Amino acid sequence: MSGQTESMAEIAKRAKAAAARMRIVERDVKDAVLVDAAARLCANLSDLTAANAKDLKLAKELGLNAAAIDRLVLDAARVDAMASALLEVAALPDPVGEVTRGWRRPNGLQVERIRIPLGVILIVYESRPNVTSDAASLCLKSGNAVILRGGKESFHSNVAIGEILRAACVERGLPADAIQVVPNTERESIYQLLQLEDEIDLVIPRGGEELIRAVSEKSRIPVLKHYKGVCHVYVDKDADLDMAKRIVVNAKVQRPGVCNAMETLLVDAAAAAKLLPPLVAALREHNVELKGDAAACKIVPTLARAEDADFHREYLELIANIAVVDGVAGAAAHIERYGSDHTEAIVTENWLAARSFIRLIDSSTVAVNASTRFADGGQLGLGAEIGISTTKLHAFGPMGLEELTSQKFVVMGDGQVRQ
Repeated sequence: MSGQTESMAEIAKRAKAAAARMRIVERDVKDAVLVDAAARLCANLSDLTAANAKDLKLAKELGLNAAAIDRLVLDAARVDAMASALLEVAALPDPVGEVTRGWRRPNGLQVERIRIPLGVILIVYESRPNVTSDAASLCLKSGNAVILRGGKESFHSNVAIGEILRAACVERGLPADAIQVVPNTERESIYQLLQLEDEIDLVIPRGGEELIRAVSEKSRIPVLKHYKGVCHVYVDKDADLDMAKRIVVNAKVQRPGVCNAMETLLVDAAAAAKLLPPLVAALREHNVELKGDAAACKIVPTLARAEDADFHREYLELIANIAVVDGVAGAAAHIERYGSDHTEAIVTENWLAARSFIRLIDSSTVAVNASTRFADGGQLGLGAEIGISTTKLHAFGPMGLEELTSQKFVVMGDGQVRQ
């Protein structure tokens, strides 16, 4: 790992040099590194949990809430999950070199578009240390070099994970600098990196809206944004109530401190009197604090009254809003006003309603009769994810291997010249 006094420019230059080597590495070598790294993570569980204990101590001193602390925890199960994600990425097809399209011109030229790595990717993120492993594995498999800058609350965990992954690279003859963790927690280091447009090709910030806006404002490098996850579940008048309860509870409760957790429950006005009380009861069984609009409070008077600003909030804890809307069109209008283009779900037995919801909603992931929690790279078969983009250039939604590549034109001729 780089020394504390090392400049960000030196880190970026080494990453660029590593990227030049990574773009020609064959799949079997990259996969071997990932398999080895998975084994090393499990073998070094005690070192990882010892580093993580330092981070948890700091998190408690900083007064982070229970959901935020949960995001930081590394235990045997989570380390095993990190290792499994590495193996899943290793098993995925290598996107580098894939011919996505080909055609022959009238003059005989054969034109192809081929996937290539982006180059050097800077990832700025908060909390969850598994991001270090997931992001590094995806960047490595797609032939990129990565600079990882996590939050101070997970610094020791990130460094420990980074060292294990770098050791796996060296073992297989790959440059260690293909994976670098910034060796300090100073905010100025981020600002310095964001100016290095000649060395770094893309910035992906993962975290709260404040972090992402700060990165976007200061960067001279293209930024792929994910401002926040204000996710909705709409329960249609034709929903199966038992299914709706399972989905709503899972979307909010299973892991409330993540970006694909439900923040607002929308209920069809045509059946709200029947559907809303049991849905409220199901959420309250799990100690969810609930705030409702005027219509919801009229049906369930024990609800706290939601302010307009509440519907814009990403709570990331056991708090949720409830609004009563006029059918699919009303749900879409509410999401258009308050949503963040992340993930929305509809629960309904009416396929026409489901199709209408799919067409009206512009978010990066739309689920029908399934929890918003499936808006995740691993859950959708990407092996892991580098993040969830809520901007449409050049990727939208969970980002896997293909989203970490660009494409170049290859033109094959037999002596043609332009007239």
